Amino acid sequence: MQPIDQKILSRIYGRGRGWAFTKIDFVAEFGEVNIHQALSSLARAGTIRRVCHGVYDYPRYSELLGQALSPDIDQVAQALARKFNWRIQPSGDAALNLLGLSTQVPGRWVYLSDGPSRQYEIGKHTLAFRKSALKDAGFKYRESALVVQALRALGKEHVDAAVIKSIRQQLGPTHCARILKDTRAATGWIYQIIKQVCGAPD
Repeated sequence: MQPIDQKILSRIYGRGRGWAFTKIDFVAEFGEVNIHQALSSLARAGTIRRVCHGVYDYPRYSELLGQALSPDIDQVAQALARKFNWRIQPSGDAALNLLGLSTQVPGRWVYLSDGPSRQYEIGKHTLAFRKSALKDAGFKYRESALVVQALRALGKEHVDAAVIKSIRQQLGPTHCARILKDTRAATGWIYQIIKQVCGAPD
C-alpha cells in the first residue's frame, strides 16, 4: 500500500465504521490525483465501499448476519452536503427516525437544503434534497433542525408526554441549552414544546 493510501485509510479508520465521505474530506491534506487513486484502490480492495457517484463509506459490519450493513443514509447526506457546501436538515420521516421517534426506516429520506433539488439512489433507499428557503435551513446546530423538523412532521396533536420525554433523553442537558437559544424563531407551538423538552419556564 502506498504511504498516501495508508494516511487516508488512517483518517477513515479514525472516523469509525459507518462514516461516509468524498474526496473533499481529504483535499486540505492531499492532492486530488493521489486521493482519487487511493480511494479507488481501497474500494477495489473492499476496505471502503462506493455508495454512489463520488461518495464512499467505511461499511458497518454485522457479526450476526456476517455481512456489511446498508449505508447510513444520514452520513451519506452529510458527505454530499460537505462536498457541495450545502446546509441541510432532515425532514419528515428522516427526522423522526434520527430522533428515535419512529422505528420505521424510511424508503425515501428527504432533506431540506439551500442547494438545488437533487435525488440519489442509495441501495434500496432514495435520498432527496429539496431546495428550501434559508430560514428553514438556517439553524446553527444540527440538533435544532432535527427537533424542529421532527415536531413539524408529528404535528402538534401527536406530541404527548412520552414524545417529550423521548426527545429529552436523546438530547441531554448540553444540547438543550443550545437548542433553546437556537430555535427562538421557530413556529410558536414548536418552540413551546421545545421549552417543555428542555425544562424551561414558560
